[in-house]
Amino acid sequence: MKKKLYGNTTGLRNSQIKSIETLYDHRIPTEELCTQELAEQLVTLSFGIRRQIGLLVDRNGRIIYVIVGEPHRIMIPVTDGYMALPGKLKGLRLIHTHLKDETLTRDDLTDLALLRMDYITAICMTPDGMPGPVYSAHILPYDNTEPYQILSPATIRELNNNCLNHILALESELTRQNALYKPDRETENAFLIDATTRHPKEAWASMEELKELCKTSHVKVIGTAVQRRKTIDSKFVVGKGKLSSLYIEAIQKHATMLVFNSELTPSQLRSITDFVEMKVIDRTQLILDIFAKQAKSREGKFQVELAQMEYLLPRLITKNTAMSRLTGGIGGRGPGETKLEVNRRRVRDRINRLKKEIAKIRKQRKQQKSRRKRKDIPVISIVGYTNAGKSTLLNTLTQSSIIAANRLFATLDPSSRRLRFPMDREVIITDTVGFIQKLPEPLMEAFNATLEELADADVILHVIDISNPRYQQQKRSVENILKELNLDRIPTLYLFNKTDRIDLETFDDQWLLKQGIPVCATQKKTLRPLVEKLETIIFN
Repeated sequence: MKKKLYGNTTGLRNSQIKSIETLYDHRIPTEELCTQELAEQLVTLSFGIRRQIGLLVDRNGRIIYVIVGEPHRIMIPVTDGYMALPGKLKGLRLIHTHLKDETLTRDDLTDLALLRMDYITAICMTPDGMPGPVYSAHILPYDNTEPYQILSPATIRELNNNCLNHILALESELTRQNALYKPDRETENAFLIDATTRHPKEAWASMEELKELCKTSHVKVIGTAVQRRKTIDSKFVVGKGKLSSLYIEAIQKHATMLVFNSELTPSQLRSITDFVEMKVIDRTQLILDIFAKQAKSREGKFQVELAQMEYLLPRLITKNTAMSRLTGGIGGRGPGETKLEVNRRRVRDRINRLKKEIAKIRKQRKQQKSRRKRKDIPVISIVGYTNAGKSTLLNTLTQSSIIAANRLFATLDPSSRRLRFPMDREVIITDTVGFIQKLPEPLMEAFNATLEELADADVILHVIDISNPRYQQQKRSVENILKELNLDRIPTLYLFNKTDRIDLETFDDQWLLKQGIPVCATQKKTLRPLVEKLETIIFN
């Protein structure tokens, strides 16, 4: 095997490097943490260079990584092929030196808990370079106060502790506990994280919406954390120390992924995924995943895939596996190209093809619009925050059976139906995709073809869920999006939906209610004032 040293080898002589590389030649019996001979050699080499030296050892006793650290710490490299899955440990243990007699440091214990290593062991040295006390720790099952246990100090002659059996017994208990909390196939356990500069009330309202998005995506929320900051950390969002403690908490609560309530930059995503061994997604990716599941039409699928590709392209990096979930099968090498370059090129090619397909759809839409204009049929478009009741309203008005469910983004594809008024007059009424606060930019761009329908509307019906505590915020979010699309010039009629869930007499904003029409979309009789108002606006 290739003898590669990891970490800081700057300033070392070739003879020192070669001596350290010989550590790879050792093999440790599976029942021992470390042999006395290897411990003595580690201390001698570490004393000679005045830096910590570490070994990552697998369960067969093979030394997989030799690491050169700093005087007071050691940096563990990314361990390709060794990942701590839920209910499992990493399959590697760390044996390293301390340049003086000190117990395991906070960094040592954090690495143990974060990386889910089998064991961590520090071999101390005396001032004259001889082996001193040995300190070790291991992971504890989830139902303990601390995520690890520090063992009593030992000597290099006392490292035969039936190590492998103890590791397997711990892992067996972790697996058993994980099985108790294991979600079904369609569900994952998520720990939600938000760093915000906003008022705490707004932050928690946004977190409640993220919970609803998780529910729609069949993700079980097992914990949340909101951190208020002056500025968002450019690498780890919440800061490295805070992320470390939240990750350990997430592990103890049996989380299978971390969800950030903001859009992570490519560099943030890389920093976080290199730091934690757990699936990491952001709010944008969660919404994109929901759209991918919900899109039914050819047009909707193209638009969602385009948004996903444009979102993931700048995040397509060698250490990030997010792309594999979307473009599994991409691989192979072209002459003179790395796999990463091939992947990027193929994604760009796919983006171009999708844009061409969507352009065809836009052309077809223009033809449909021209036919509609020739017939001079008025168009009414329904807009609103997701889950405000738009599809239910369309169903009740037109006796249709479009999918309507109590979840975010239950319908994505636009639906158009004819609505007949008295005197044999007709209009086209269209339901559009629901809006949401901080709608991802890739989705806004991809759904322009759909949202263009709104531009030809004679009237916009803005449906507001008046029973939602955040109705004012949701109303503003929709109005801001309409303004961005230059649609605020079209006559807009407010519909205050779900009035069956509130007391209209004691509602706290009577002035607002007078600006529109209170309705209950499931009760046809409450829609009569709406039909009369529409007839007046369109035909008079």
